[in-house]
Amino acid sequence: MKKAVVLLAVVGMMVSCRPSSEGFLHSDGRHMVNGEGEFVLLRGIGLGGWMLQEPYMLRLSGVASAQYDIRNRIAARTGEERCAEFYNAWLANMVTRRDIDSLKAWGFNSVRLAMHYNLFTPPVEEEPVAGENSWLEKGFLMTDSLLSWCAANEIYLILDLHAAPGGQGNDIPIADVDTTKANLWESELNRKKTVALWGKLAGRYSDEPWIGGYDLINETNYPLEDNVELRRLFLEITEAIRAVDTNHIIFIEGNHFATDFRGVTPPWDDNMVYSFHKYWNPTTVETIQKYLDIRDEYNVPLWMGESGENNNEWYRSAVELFEADSIGWAWWTLKKLDSESGIMNVTPPEGYRQIIDYWKGHGPAPAPDEAHRTLMQLTENIRIENCDVNYGVLNALLAQ
Repeated sequence: MKKAVVLLAVVGMMVSCRPSSEGFLHSDGRHMVNGEGEFVLLRGIGLGGWMLQEPYMLRLSGVASAQYDIRNRIAARTGEERCAEFYNAWLANMVTRRDIDSLKAWGFNSVRLAMHYNLFTPPVEEEPVAGENSWLEKGFLMTDSLLSWCAANEIYLILDLHAAPGGQGNDIPIADVDTTKANLWESELNRKKTVALWGKLAGRYSDEPWIGGYDLINETNYPLEDNVELRRLFLEITEAIRAVDTNHIIFIEGNHFATDFRGVTPPWDDNMVYSFHKYWNPTTVETIQKYLDIRDEYNVPLWMGESGENNNEWYRSAVELFEADSIGWAWWTLKKLDSESGIMNVTPPEGYRQIIDYWKGHGPAPAPDEAHRTLMQLTENIRIENCDVNYGVLNALLAQ
C-alpha cells in the first residue's frame, strides 16, 4: 500500500415514468441506460461508515452494539459538547471532494450513499409535535455537497436508506437499532416517517440528472410473512416519490439482506431495478440464478448493490460474474480501520487501543482530554490524504 495520492482529473398501481426519464439514468428492458439510451454498467463504491458508523469498521465489534452506543460511550468519556465536535469533524472529513475526484480517476462511475435517517429528520420519539415530521438540514446539505462533487465528475449518486426510522431489522449494527424502542415494522409512525422522508428527498432531487436513483431500504432482515408488509411499504414510498419525481429509478431490495424477493415481484413501476446483495458464497452463476430468473421473467434490470469483505481473488471472480451478465455493482466500502479488504485503510491513532480496552473493561479509563485528542486525531486520519490505498482491491475490481 502507498499513501493516497489525490487524483484530480454513482400489487400496486403501475406508474408510467418513461417519457419524463429521458435525460436521466433509467431502466430499459433488462438494462439501465442513460439519457441518450446508451447502456450504463454501474461500477460503484458504497460510502459506508460516513453517515452511519458500523462498529466493525472502527474495530468495535463486541464493544459497541451500534452507532448510538458508540456515541453514548464517547459522550460519557469526553462530554456531550466534545462528542458533538467529534461527530461534526467525522462528517466533514470522511468523504470530501477529493475522495470523489479520486474514485473517478480510478475508474468508478457511481457511488451509493448509505444514509442514516437521523441526519434528515429526528426520531419519532424526539419530534416537537408527536406524530408530525420535522426536518434537519444537516443530512440534506451533506447530500447536496456530495451530489455537486459527483456531478462535476459525471458520477451517478444513488441514495440508499441504510438506517430507516426505528431500524429495518434484527441486525442491530447495520441500521443503528435501539432495541428499547419500536422498530420500523412495529411502529406506524416510523413507517410514515420513512415514506415522508423519501417524498422530501425525491422532491429535492427530482430534476438532478446525476442522481442515479433511490434505493428504498437497505437489507431488511425481519420475519415478515410472505414479505407482504415490505411490499406494502415499498408501494407507499413509490407513491410518495412519484408524486414529485417521475425521473429516477427506484431500486428494490428483498428481505433477508437483499436476497429474498418473495412478495416484491412483479414490478409495480416501469422505472424500477431489483437490487440483490452478495457476500461469502461462491462466485458461480448458480448462486445468482434466482435473480437472473427475476430479470428474465419481468424484463427488468438487476443491480448488485452491495458486496465485499473478502479477498481480491474473490472480488475479481465476482465482478467477472456480474459483468458477464451486464449487471452493475457497488462495492462495500470506501474506508475502514486496519483494513485490506476495502478501498482505503485508516490507521488508528495512538491512544485508540487504550480507549477500546477501557470500553472492553480490560484497561484504565483514559483521561477525558486524552480521549478527546485521540478521537479528534481519528477524524484527521480518515481524510483521504492520510489514508493508505489498497491498490490490489482496485485492480481486482476494475482491471477486467
